[in-house]
Amino acid sequence: MGIAVLMKQVPDTTAKITVSGGRVDESAVSKWSISPYDEYALESALQIKEAGGVDLIAVTCGPARAAKMLTDAAAVGADALVHVLVEDLSALDSTQVQAILAAAVKHTGADVVFCGKQAADTNAGSTGPGVAHLLGASCVTMVSEIAVDGDSFTAMRATADGNERIAVSSPCVFAFDKGTTELRRPNVRGIMMAKKKVIETMSPADLGVDMGGSSVSIDGHSPPPEKPPGQKFEGAESVATVVGKLRDEANVI
Repeated sequence: MGIAVLMKQVPDTTAKITVSGGRVDESAVSKWSISPYDEYALESALQIKEAGGVDLIAVTCGPARAAKMLTDAAAVGADALVHVLVEDLSALDSTQVQAILAAAVKHTGADVVFCGKQAADTNAGSTGPGVAHLLGASCVTMVSEIAVDGDSFTAMRATADGNERIAVSSPCVFAFDKGTTELRRPNVRGIMMAKKKVIETMSPADLGVDMGGSSVSIDGHSPPPEKPPGQKFEGAESVATVVGKLRDEANVI
């Protein structure tokens, strides 16, 4: 059995995002990382791999810099690495990205897909369900834990009424929320071995995916407005003023 883990490289949560000419200036981003929810998908796949009997394939669609993310996945235990090279992801809409990823999964031969519930940059949350639709697979979202028994999987997911367990068989797609398991980090031996791991790089055309034209156009990006300076009040005589501001301006009481 093969598990394909879909991963996206996003600006690190500590990176400063700037806008230039109406677009996010990616060249100004100093650090890129695996999207946090994808890390939990990868960790869950690694645990299943350790139990035996599965191959773990890390898959990404993105620019050349995303190759490092795949190498990092190899350093903690990914068996194979697939990189669909697309230099400007912002030129594609979500359905085009899903078509690429679904084709990449078919190329790997994996019948189970793990991914994060949403990417940390767009927060769209459409990749898991979209890929599942294209693959004709079952889809379970908001997964926090997963167990496997042969070809059957049991996933725990959060709902408005509490946690529920869902059992599905392959082919299936699981979109992971943040879990309770501590994420592993690569050690020196893993890093050295990962440097020798070959990344299979291809284009959407190599996978038979016709990009056509995007159905989404971006008019522009703009940074959020500057927050007004803070206000400081002292003394009991300021209580009425503070309460009024909290009620009328902050709308918190």
